[in-house]
Amino acid sequence: MVEPYESAWDGIPGAHPYPRSSRYHDAEIGVHRMADGTEVRYTKRRLLPALNETETAPHTVSSGERPDQLGQRYFGDPGQWWQIADANPILDPGELTGEPGRVIEIPLPGGFRG
Repeated sequence: MVEPYESAWDGIPGAHPYPRSSRYHDAEIGVHRMADGTEVRYTKRRLLPALNETETAPHTVSSGERPDQLGQRYFGDPGQWWQIADANPILDPGELTGEPGRVIEIPLPGGFRG
């Protein structure tokens, strides 16, 4: 069964299933063809280049801070916490701020080139 939004995206040339603010917006969408001919769409793996110290700034985690608060503070959008996770690299957002006193890296504007 095809979800309604999948067929809607198919009709729009260049449409992408993730909003511009998503970490997956620029990720390539792959299509796997099952033995019965059914196509299954998936997001291909994102490979991140390493950031050097001129592309990040350190931040010392305070007690009670949350990833969404850091997203708001540094990017003006709480949903952008993933940029900080990618710079460290962190899969579980709770690890970013789970330990007060920990120093994490904040990507500067224009980070993740290459």
